[in-house]
Amino acid sequence: MKAKFYRLSALLFFLGTTLFAQKTFTLTSKTLGGEATITEEFNGFGCTGKNESPQLSWKNAPEGTKSFAVTMYDPDAPTGSGWWHWMVFDIPDDVNELVSNAGNVSLKLAPEKAIQSVTTFGVPGYGGPCPPEGHGLHQYIITVHALKTDKLGLDANTNPATVGYYLWNNTIAKASIIAYYKR
Repeated sequence: MKAKFYRLSALLFFLGTTLFAQKTFTLTSKTLGGEATITEEFNGFGCTGKNESPQLSWKNAPEGTKSFAVTMYDPDAPTGSGWWHWMVFDIPDDVNELVSNAGNVSLKLAPEKAIQSVTTFGVPGYGGPCPPEGHGLHQYIITVHALKTDKLGLDANTNPATVGYYLWNNTIAKASIIAYYKR
């Protein structure tokens, strides 16, 4: 009798958590885990990585989403203001993935209408992790922003601080993953 009770309780718990679980805005990656690798590492500034942006996908965007933006930021950079490694915006609302290496602007793998603006490196597209040697672990925060506008009205030459300001004013939800890297 106790065994039946426990099985029934477990079944009801599973059904309850499955049926009533909140479907939250979520960002995942098939190619990036908890630590970045030589694949994502920048190629320059003393780093010799492949500089390939990770595959990213998101789901459960909130109602009212008209476009998306993706950013990658290192708050541990010894600059006093962090380091912006990737700024992609005006991603259409029917897109829910960036393929691996979409940050390489010359390959044109990003969604057609998306804009990749300049990073702290001074060029558009993805610029991977490249912390100073011996500086310890840096965190790389990759965030997808669900936006209440279909276009930010900015271009590929817009600096990261300005893009950040427009994102702050237009984000209705965001989801992030964090990867760590050190040299």
